[in-house]
Amino acid sequence: MVEVERTVSRSGSISLGQHIVLAAEIFGGRRVGIRVDATTLTFFHLESCELLRTRPNPLTPEEVMRLRGARPAGPPRQPATGATRVQRRASNSGVVMVVGQKVALGRVHAGKTLTIDVTDTTLTVECDDGPRTFRRTNDQPVRSIKAHRPSKTDHLPAGV
Repeated sequence: MVEVERTVSRSGSISLGQHIVLAAEIFGGRRVGIRVDATTLTFFHLESCELLRTRPNPLTPEEVMRLRGARPAGPPRQPATGATRVQRRASNSGVVMVVGQKVALGRVHAGKTLTIDVTDTTLTVECDDGPRTFRRTNDQPVRSIKAHRPSKTDHLPAGV
């Protein structure tokens, strides 16, 4: 077992020896650690050692020994157990979409950027009037952390 560090390309892939391996597009531009086991590749965050993704290992033992920057592997990485904090911008009707689930907060929150703590069973939205907790209805992973900013115009169109 060895570990290597690689930077994930914009398309979400990395190069290991003669193989191009898909990590995840969401990791594009990020430096990650990869633990190379006999049958799996384990992608982890370098600072927190949090498990990010697991993929099958396409490398032979001879190819693993020739990897650039290989070092002996440390302890196996574990997935994060705490809540994932995300931001979402409420629509004009006060609805946010997080992990594929729509959460209606009311028109008073229309257009606001809200912080949401996502766990395995709940969504906790931090609102001006106090936190609100909703039950999760699916098990989709978090794919986006930051909210979309409203589009701004630098100038007014002619005739306005």
